[in-house]
Amino acid sequence: MQKLRTIFMGTPDFAVPCLRTLQEKTEVIAVITQPDRPKGRGHNLQASPVKQVALEYNLPVYQPEKIKTDEFTAKLEEMAPDLIVVVAFGQILSQRILDIPRLGCVNVHASLLPRYRGAAPIHWSIINGETETGVTTMLMDAGLDTGDMLLKDSVAITEEMTTEELHDKLMAMGSRLLADTVDGLAAGTIQPEKQDDSISNYAGMLNKEIAHIDWTKSAAEVHNLIRGLNSWPVAWSNLDGKGFKFWQTRVLPGEAKGQPGEVEELTKKGFVVAAGKGHIEVLEIQPPSKKRMNAGDYVRGHGIAAGMVFN
Repeated sequence: MQKLRTIFMGTPDFAVPCLRTLQEKTEVIAVITQPDRPKGRGHNLQASPVKQVALEYNLPVYQPEKIKTDEFTAKLEEMAPDLIVVVAFGQILSQRILDIPRLGCVNVHASLLPRYRGAAPIHWSIINGETETGVTTMLMDAGLDTGDMLLKDSVAITEEMTTEELHDKLMAMGSRLLADTVDGLAAGTIQPEKQDDSISNYAGMLNKEIAHIDWTKSAAEVHNLIRGLNSWPVAWSNLDGKGFKFWQTRVLPGEAKGQPGEVEELTKKGFVVAAGKGHIEVLEIQPPSKKRMNAGDYVRGHGIAAGMVFN
């Protein structure tokens, strides 16, 4: 059987296993990714993870600033792909592009649609205290993650799981689900399913203000924010006017003994902070202008003491 001619669109690490899967199962005729961006202290231009892998395979790489221009759309039409696969690409496709491949444009999305449409589904599923999430493949339409669903797979979210850990699980799951989706589309055995808009929600972009800890919330909510923003943008709070980043915590049983944000006591592993309801133990922290470290080590060498208040 002749392999499908495919175009892959993606940018970050999350998309890399899907590109590798597509390269194994199809004839990838082009890879579209975001332009090289300056990174690091030297602000040197750096290729996206997807571009780096595409070059390993000697695949043609295109990096349009805007994919929806008439000129670039015409180039895609000339390629005449059977299928376009989009994974965390970072640009919105026009209807004209969506209409190009005969099998449609497939997106690999890191949630159980129609829940958590949007840019940051992994982070928000943890921040909101969900106990389950997964990956959905769908046929793209003009809406934001509103297209017909193809296949799904799910994974449990444990109470201590961070976004970084969940990201890696879903990244591997996404590539496996894409393989099954490509096979099913080629064989005509997948029945697309409409999304129920009434149960959808939106996982919006993250910023530094979202990461500012509100200690008046419950201990569970504070803990979920901290693990949900690990490893970006990282939850933070001020102590004596200096910003501290919080990397790892755990919810302790019992009621708070102090006001929200107050350091209640020091422990071998770190220190306990009161929330609006309950309290958490801080296990890993990043002091101002320092690297992240074990909170217990920081406490033993610096001046955090019971009665201090984070705000």
